[in-house]
Amino acid sequence: MSSNDSGAGIAPQNKSTWSSFLKSIASFNGDLSSLTAPPFILSGTSLTEYSAYWAEHPALFVAPARESDPEKRALAVLRWFLSTLRQQYCSRSEKLGSEKKPLNPFLGELFIGKWDGDADVGETTLISEQVSHHPPATAYAIRNEKHGVQLQGYNAQKASFSSTIYIKQIGHALLTITPPGTDKNDPSQQEQYVITLPHLHVESLIYGTPFMELERSTSIVSSSGYIAKINYSGKGWLSGKKNTFIASLYKESEGEKKPLYTVEGQWSDTFTIKNNQTKTTETVAVRDLTTTPLRLAPIEEQDLYESRRAWRDVAVNIESGNMDAVSIAKGKIENAQRELRKVEKAENREWERRFFDRVEENHDPKFSELAQKAGLTSLEGDKTGGVWRFNPDKAVDAKPPYHKTGGEGLGVNSE
Repeated sequence: MSSNDSGAGIAPQNKSTWSSFLKSIASFNGDLSSLTAPPFILSGTSLTEYSAYWAEHPALFVAPARESDPEKRALAVLRWFLSTLRQQYCSRSEKLGSEKKPLNPFLGELFIGKWDGDADVGETTLISEQVSHHPPATAYAIRNEKHGVQLQGYNAQKASFSSTIYIKQIGHALLTITPPGTDKNDPSQQEQYVITLPHLHVESLIYGTPFMELERSTSIVSSSGYIAKINYSGKGWLSGKKNTFIASLYKESEGEKKPLYTVEGQWSDTFTIKNNQTKTTETVAVRDLTTTPLRLAPIEEQDLYESRRAWRDVAVNIESGNMDAVSIAKGKIENAQRELRKVEKAENREWERRFFDRVEENHDPKFSELAQKAGLTSLEGDKTGGVWRFNPDKAVDAKPPYHKTGGEGLGVNSE
């Protein structure tokens, strides 16, 4: 039995605490993210770090940019996207025994790193920033300049309870690819792919070993005229396997009923790609894919606002089980942030985002057309603090300190 199957149960000393927590969830009407979870299910990892899951296989991330045929590029994008799901929604529960409640990022929090690829793949960089706190939203930009590939996006989560926890992910991802032989600096030659985000629900909650399951469907719509649709289904009461999906890739002009490729299996384990034109198949074992570690600056060299440094005391005390110290360390940051917001309000100004800008919903006609086809009839900017886009000019030669505000925003000395 894998570590994210139910049945392992929870430690006897935690059972009453867990039962009380489940009762508080069931009777709670607001956003569940504001509830205090039992200590044994807390994580010392901030949600800003989750952006890294998009590119832990850098070779797959850049693979579409090496395909000269637009159909093969669209398939490579689908293969890459499916390869990210295991990392995004399964890796934590397998590593830790169950899904843990992450730290809620503070406004301006940053998570910055890079993946060192070989000479063929090159360097891939990550910038993740908490761009909104009420409502909470994280934006990110992942770039590989060698191949002219960029993924940017943002997301928020709205959690509710109805027999289990349901999580609606709000936001989208935008992948930009420079096809072979075209100019990386000419936007008109680049392809765009709009990617929608899956809805989630929590399985095995009653056993205290929660893990994520995906549901409904997501789409990947390209400016080259190809669309991929992925339908998710979890394990049923009587039959079936967890983490299952079936996807199709088709040409927009020919419609969904004439798929060029059909992909099905388990996004956490193995799936098969069938070429409906040649009747050939390819098996992809995502469980065996090796991830490339993200390289971060040493913690003492990080900016005060970078996740690992900012939450260091909280994470250490969660690990050791010292919950009084956790409360003190968290309270120091939260109180400093509240004071900072009061000062900004009194001075009639807003926190300045370091790497991202708020844009109008219809800022880019090309994007808007693809978003409509992907089912994003509204970007729901009121639920994410706005529509966010990466500003590459802000990243040129960027180095700490990244913000004008220093340690007073976190309740610590700047030295």
